[in-house]
Amino acid sequence: MAKNTNKQILVALVENLPGVLNRVASMMRRRNFNIDSLTVGRTHKPNLSRMTIVVDAEKANGRRIAANLFKLVNVLDVKLISEEPFVSRDLALIKVRTDDVDSRNGVTMICDRYPARIVDIGPKVAIIEITAQESIVEELISELEPIGIMEMVRTGVVAMGRGIRILDSDYEPAINVPIASSNLDATGV
Repeated sequence: MAKNTNKQILVALVENLPGVLNRVASMMRRRNFNIDSLTVGRTHKPNLSRMTIVVDAEKANGRRIAANLFKLVNVLDVKLISEEPFVSRDLALIKVRTDDVDSRNGVTMICDRYPARIVDIGPKVAIIEITAQESIVEELISELEPIGIMEMVRTGVVAMGRGIRILDSDYEPAINVPIASSNLDATGV
């Protein structure tokens, strides 16, 4: 269970349409809210996407951001889930230097202490994968820095309320029904 006091996590259900991410990002920019992490992905429903937005609690008010998100047309629901029990995960791929015995052994020993594993290793570098809470990912990165991080990519935080705290929607897009030509009068109107 996560409970991070210096980060606020919002989850928004949005219509799965082009331009929605741009509208959300533009609203955040206009209101001067800085985003620490933004993750967007499909849900189990083809018409819905789920956004997880992480902001610094000292620089932004999560409730104010949620209120502003609700004003956007394509946003169906928003929850500030960091105020209740939740589970969050961040995935990182980290390429580190492993061009000698000491660095290879060091990387292996560090990975053994974390929910991390080596997914690729060559004569000069190794790629480590970790999926964990953001703070644990940060700890692993700190331990790998002295060995030599060559490249890194992170997915950003995804989060979900624990137990029966469910964020879902019955939303279905409106179906455009073409007007049958037989319904038109002689003038075509």
